Amino acid sequence: MVRDTTSNLHIRRRLLFIFFLTILIIAALIFRLGWVQFVMAGELQQKAWEQWNRSIPTRSSRGNIYDRNGRLLAGSATVETVVAVPPQIEDPVFTARVLAPILGMTEERVYELITQERAAVYVKRKVEEEVTKEIRLLNLPGITFTHETKRFYPNGSLLSQLLGFVGMDQGWAGLEIYYEELLKGRDGHIVFPTDNKGREIPGVRRYIPPKEGMDLYLTIDETIQFIVERELSRAMIEFDPERVMAIAVNPKTGEILAAASKPDFDPNDYNKYIKDYWRLYPVTDTFEPGSTFKLVTLCAAVEENIYNENEYFFCSGSVTIAGHTIRCWTSHKGGHGSISYLEAVLGSCNPAFIRLGERLGPERMFQYIRAFGYGTKSGLDYPGEGTGLIFRPGQIGLLELATSSFGQGISVTPLQQVMAVSAIANGGYLLRPYVIREIRDDQGGVVEKRAPEIIRQVISRDTSKRVTLIMEEVVKQGSGVNATIEGYRIAGKTGTAQKVGPGGVYMSDAYILSFIGFAPAEDPQVLLYIAVDGAKRGPQWGSQVSAPLFRAIIKDVLSYLEISPSQFPGKQEVKLIEVPELKGLTVDEAGALLDTRGLLLKLVGKDGIIKDQTPKSGAQVPMQTGIIVYLEDLWDDENPEQVRVPDLKGMTVKEVGEILSRLNLKMEPVGSGVVVKQEPAAGKLKRGTAVKVYFSSPLQ
Repeated sequence: MVRDTTSNLHIRRRLLFIFFLTILIIAALIFRLGWVQFVMAGELQQKAWEQWNRSIPTRSSRGNIYDRNGRLLAGSATVETVVAVPPQIEDPVFTARVLAPILGMTEERVYELITQERAAVYVKRKVEEEVTKEIRLLNLPGITFTHETKRFYPNGSLLSQLLGFVGMDQGWAGLEIYYEELLKGRDGHIVFPTDNKGREIPGVRRYIPPKEGMDLYLTIDETIQFIVERELSRAMIEFDPERVMAIAVNPKTGEILAAASKPDFDPNDYNKYIKDYWRLYPVTDTFEPGSTFKLVTLCAAVEENIYNENEYFFCSGSVTIAGHTIRCWTSHKGGHGSISYLEAVLGSCNPAFIRLGERLGPERMFQYIRAFGYGTKSGLDYPGEGTGLIFRPGQIGLLELATSSFGQGISVTPLQQVMAVSAIANGGYLLRPYVIREIRDDQGGVVEKRAPEIIRQVISRDTSKRVTLIMEEVVKQGSGVNATIEGYRIAGKTGTAQKVGPGGVYMSDAYILSFIGFAPAEDPQVLLYIAVDGAKRGPQWGSQVSAPLFRAIIKDVLSYLEISPSQFPGKQEVKLIEVPELKGLTVDEAGALLDTRGLLLKLVGKDGIIKDQTPKSGAQVPMQTGIIVYLEDLWDDENPEQVRVPDLKGMTVKEVGEILSRLNLKMEPVGSGVVVKQEPAAGKLKRGTAVKVYFSSPLQ
């Protein structure tokens, strides 16, 4: 009896254990089912969706770029891309054979692409409309299309270095890469279900549209940019430099109105150009500024009350600092002699500025240099901005102080130079430059609007006004006289800086010729910096090359902006200049004689003294008239029947006619504009020979 009771109790316990175990298992299964149904539902649904469906991306339309007036600078056009869905291709060999010639690809490459173990693969992207039409007619299984956008630049090379360009999928240079995240938008998809073999189930496609990128509205004015680039192109032809560059700003706001350098490139075909042409030199590259930097020394001296324009200084042509002889550009004639400090500024005298630097001392001098923004990035919204190089406190000795005072031994970017002189023009404030005016969404709504930003006040308003008046005198009667525009008050400064060659040695025959100025001086609207780097033809002075270039640009810009001429008391008469006698002089002597007279030197020939000139000495001519001088290497004393025809590129029809007539050669003109080609090329010719000269616009 006891045994039976014990046995029944054991069985009952086992049953209870099995019962509770079963309940636990059922509860676990219910919990798992609930977990799968509710907690993991999204994840599992996504995995199932990925198994059932395939998608082909559709690229978003990239945001447009406009100038300040809403003119399109960079846009996007819709094109189609050929896509293969490998599981749906019935005969890969046949498909590859018929597609290859249409797409301009090899059969092997097409076959390799369409047989990949992938849901979809690009065969060829962004093809022409004629190609897609031809492929559609073939009705090939597994071959479909998707929409993409192709970037285009309606103005070709205009503003190319600032805009940059777009590669296959993203920006690669300029603003296109700097604002990539804003411009690119968000891609969409074409989604379609497939069976277990990856074949599309027809009639159930779904299109998820892309989101367009944002639009950029620049501070750039397309017309001002065109004027700048037109004149830079002309300078490339006339002077044959390594490069020319320019940057224009509104000095009151810091807005970049135009920025360019030549040679440049066409962003529609960027692969045809070397990478050096892609970058915007006025922003990215640095060089020794030369005499345009003297404005910083002048501002510091005026602000510290150590500059007296009526005080006299004796320039002997050179000065010795720490065992090094530093020359004035007038050293060939014994220097300027006894001149006032105002005359020293007008004549750009190095020794006088060295004296001002000594009076300031290294601490104050470099305090102003740093305050004007040198040695640091300006903060422009453009990739690869240069920093420049100035001496650190521990590096500054007597020689470093002396050379820095007239712009040698340090390096700056043209952008830094522009913003520093803008502080002179706007009352003493260093501004942050900017090139984006507004950012708008795809509906046209303004997302962000930029405004002027003051970094610091560098000099007082009184100093600003005083230095502006001195800069006006530089243009009226100093080295900047060739920048004069009748009826307008122009403030400016020339620069002629020797280039540094291999090993850090200054080259005697290579210069950077520059000019910086603003107009109208009484109410500055435009400030422009011009630099001609390594000119191989023409005179080697900023006053003869960059100042006239500045004048040509600013004159048209002021007219375009409808800025009225400055109000002068009384009627302005045309100023006539008497042409001096240049025959028998060297080129340097002739250049020094014409430097402040407002006449331009046009060199014909390469070597020797001046043998003749047009117009003749004593003639009364308007300012900025070109004086053509003929050098002695044009004639061969041993063979009087031969003359050496010069390189005529960049000259006008009138100039070429005068030159060839003087050399007893005939002209056969073709086209109009300036010379772009000549036949025969420069070299010796028999008198009476006809020279065929081709003229064209600089931008063609």
